[in-house]
Amino acid sequence: MSQPVRVLLVEDDENLRTAVQAELTAGGFAVVEAADLAGTDAELRRSDFGCVVLDRMLPDGDALDYVRRRRLAGWNARVLFLTARDRAADRVDGFTHGGDDYVVKPFSMAELTARVRSLCRPGGSRPPVLRFADLEIDCARRETRRAGVLLTLSGREFSVLEYLAVHPEQAVSRSDLIEHCWDESADPMSNVVDAVVKRLRRKLREPNLIHAVRGHGYRLGFADPAS
Repeated sequence: MSQPVRVLLVEDDENLRTAVQAELTAGGFAVVEAADLAGTDAELRRSDFGCVVLDRMLPDGDALDYVRRRRLAGWNARVLFLTARDRAADRVDGFTHGGDDYVVKPFSMAELTARVRSLCRPGGSRPPVLRFADLEIDCARRETRRAGVLLTLSGREFSVLEYLAVHPEQAVSRSDLIEHCWDESADPMSNVVDAVVKRLRRKLREPNLIHAVRGHGYRLGFADPAS
């Protein structure tokens, strides 16, 4: 039997750290915890990790600077920044200075687990820019262009489009979209997904790239499948 992938979780909020640790452990990872950069150094000296989940602002410094210094020294571990900093410039900094992914608080535990799993997969990290047809989604800057034209999307619209683009030509259920793009208080039986998709279709213009999948959800693709 293969050993579980080891993940180093660095978070100074004890309650959040405990919750994330429980979720990642339930997802099949072997989780080691640290509360600051000194603890991170100590754990990295002891062992290698498939992924390091780092809170951005820690009691003894900014994890961004820490990762940048380690990258310059040849460190190649996968890094996911976990942070309340949600400006486009912060995301760009996260990717520019050595991060492989960037999750903003508050977040879906299921999405965090999925992103950690993706990073731990051999060769697995999501590209910073997703492309489909003439659609370009810059995940770091949270900008979307179609045929080179910058679109104005709300945060929720961007999240839904981004998730569909991560699964091109696949049917994505409304429940999956709720789980990954809304917080836990959202009602999966409500029409919130349909309303966001309707606005997205209007902003993306023709030809339509987001198609309804009867009885299931939506699909990012070129044309409706044959009935």
